[in-house]
Amino acid sequence: MTTMKVDAEIKVLGFEILSRHLGLVEAERFIMLIQREKFDYTQWRQNLFADLDGEDISRQAMEYRQRKLNTGGE
Repeated sequence: MTTMKVDAEIKVLGFEILSRHLGLVEAERFIMLIQREKFDYTQWRQNLFADLDGEDISRQAMEYRQRKLNTGGE
């Protein structure tokens, strides 16, 4: 069973992930953009794959994973 992280842990982990994948400057820029505009994560998430069916999402995920493996990513 996993335990829920406290807010501070989530913030630190989130910034570490953003920094690792975007770089420090782009991660800070992302946070700035999110804070600057009204952003409804739930609505964004619901619409993220609205135009794709399950097979398309699966195919894109497998292609992404293969690209990461080919480039030595995680």
